[in-house]
Amino acid sequence: MVLFAGRIPFAFLEDIHQRFVRTYGRAVLSAQAYAMNDEFSRVLSQQIEYYSNDPNADRINRLKGEMSQVRNVMIENIDKVLDRGDRLELLVDKTANMQGNTFRFRKQARRFRNTVWWRNVKLTYVI
Repeated sequence: MVLFAGRIPFAFLEDIHQRFVRTYGRAVLSAQAYAMNDEFSRVLSQQIEYYSNDPNADRINRLKGEMSQVRNVMIENIDKVLDRGDRLELLVDKTANMQGNTFRFRKQARRFRNTVWWRNVKLTYVI
């Protein structure tokens, strides 16, 4: 992490430079020394406070946090997909079981219908 030790100060300096140029533009070229100090000192103190205390000032840490959140959401989604797959397998198994039961029920119903038909035939013959 030593490689990135100066990233916050450099980010601060870049931000101050951009704000200064955006605020004063080409007027800087003809300004007297410290002429803009009174106006820009408020912006400077606000940015010092921001970069010193706000954890969002460090873009890399903020991006790491966002990546961590995305990773957690993806893990949750993958878990949900796996659960859904397990439920689909269970549903397929139940469907196959019901199909087998339906086949057996039809066979038994035919056998019962034939038995009842033969009883009726025998009874009709006896009468």
